[in-house]
Amino acid sequence: MPHPFTPVASVPVDVRTARVHEEGWQSWSPSGAYALDAAPYRPTNDNWATVCYRPGVTVPAGAFQGEGLLALDPGDGSPVRLWAAADPTREVPSVRLVAEDGVAAVSADGPVKEWTGPDIQSVLADWAAGLGLAAPRPAPTVWCSWYEYFTAVTEDDIHENLRAMDTLDLPVDVVQIDDGYQSALGDWLTLSGRFRSRRDIADAIRARGRRAGIWTAPFLVDPSSELAAGHPDWLVRDTDGGFAHAGRNWGHDLRVLDTTHPDAAAWVTEVFTTLRAEGYDYFKTDFLYAGALDGVRHGSGDALAAYRAGIELIRAAIGPDAYLLGCGAPVLPSIGLFDAMRVSPDTAPHRLPEAGDYSQPGQDPAEFTGAGRQWQHGRLWVNDPDCLMARPAVETRERWAAHVEATGGLMASSDRLLSLDAWGVTTTRRLLTGVDQ
Repeated sequence: MPHPFTPVASVPVDVRTARVHEEGWQSWSPSGAYALDAAPYRPTNDNWATVCYRPGVTVPAGAFQGEGLLALDPGDGSPVRLWAAADPTREVPSVRLVAEDGVAAVSADGPVKEWTGPDIQSVLADWAAGLGLAAPRPAPTVWCSWYEYFTAVTEDDIHENLRAMDTLDLPVDVVQIDDGYQSALGDWLTLSGRFRSRRDIADAIRARGRRAGIWTAPFLVDPSSELAAGHPDWLVRDTDGGFAHAGRNWGHDLRVLDTTHPDAAAWVTEVFTTLRAEGYDYFKTDFLYAGALDGVRHGSGDALAAYRAGIELIRAAIGPDAYLLGCGAPVLPSIGLFDAMRVSPDTAPHRLPEAGDYSQPGQDPAEFTGAGRQWQHGRLWVNDPDCLMARPAVETRERWAAHVEATGGLMASSDRLLSLDAWGVTTTRRLLTGVDQ
């Protein structure tokens, strides 16, 4: 049962100049600062509410709400105030603000602490620094198959781009295979018909002096997968005894792997130990929100504890030297677990998202939330602003490249490299090297 909201603070504000920062639940949840008269971005359908926002949480009209973090710049010269989860890896209260008659009433449905600072990004950065985390390791440069080939990627596509990196003299450290190599979500060790051998392609990547990377969505299960058919007891249930629902994607109503089940946990370990042994040492783990969904699990403990334990299984399997990137991940519950984190919705070859929902792919929503979460970079992890796309067919590619470059975070290219024109090659090389050409 949700906890009731209780008052936290009452703050006089200048309604003309005040700003409120909402922190969204996970990577794709809109996050950033708004004027008091702005309408914050909200889900435009129930499926996206589950897949991209905090499931089961709605915000009343006229209210601002941060998940574990909410900051207020009163706009009158007084300090910015931040209300933050008291124990963010264990409990993430919602923090709500309603402004009326020049006063902002702040409430929360769990314990929060208050911080102050000179501006919104600074106070958020100070809060993050106060967690005492070690500085993240520098990120490798990456080429990723997703934004050119999507799920239709083939092994031959990887080989073509691997050769092109040499031809174009691009400083790519990691060649990362994205969604499409596996037969189904959950059946990570069974290949689709488009790939012949994971080990052989990893060997080919490494033979050219680069590192092999691979994508998984470790907590999602396709109901048509061999895993779902053979091990229904490995799936999270809802309170009515059916399967917990992780939203609809890839044309299926997705299910959730219960990593508190010993056999399911052993499967996760087997998957990542196998991939590591085959030569992969860069892991993009995606759609991680599913691991923190409420439901009936085999083990005791709440969903956030199950989520963190699931990520810890992955880290133990890949070892401390492998690089771990999270995506679609609940932000505060992920503190201390990742080398890098996607801090925005997906980008896209186009600017605007579907139906105006700022959790959906598009350059504008990725830029809005990526800028709003710049404070996380170098403090919680290396920020991943999402991939550079520099091919001529990409709308406003110059503006998108400028955003990616300005973040100073993980730099990844996601074009068919032979489709790049002179500007695309030069820009890709500059962003990957970090040096003007």
